[in-house]
Amino acid sequence: MSTQTKSAAKNTGPATPSDKGGKSKKGTYLSIGTSLFSAFSAVKKVRAARSEDDKLQLVDAVLRAAAVTTGIVLLVRELRRLGDDDVLAD
Repeated sequence: MSTQTKSAAKNTGPATPSDKGGKSKKGTYLSIGTSLFSAFSAVKKVRAARSEDDKLQLVDAVLRAAAVTTGIVLLVRELRRLGDDDVLAD
């Protein structure tokens, strides 16, 4: 395959949710719900680690909570982008 053919085959435009195998709004809401469930679990781990005064478990629980929080924020951003795409489609 020549260089010109390879470069022509590449998609250089902005990635859309469908290009990345994006989720539907329903799927994103479901992901947020399961992430919120994980957040409650992480909070329970933090409380348990505090009550046991176990610093290693506390660090683990806080890091898990931070990861879950980041995941939820990313999902909310994706949901907003899906909403923006719908407005432009009208």
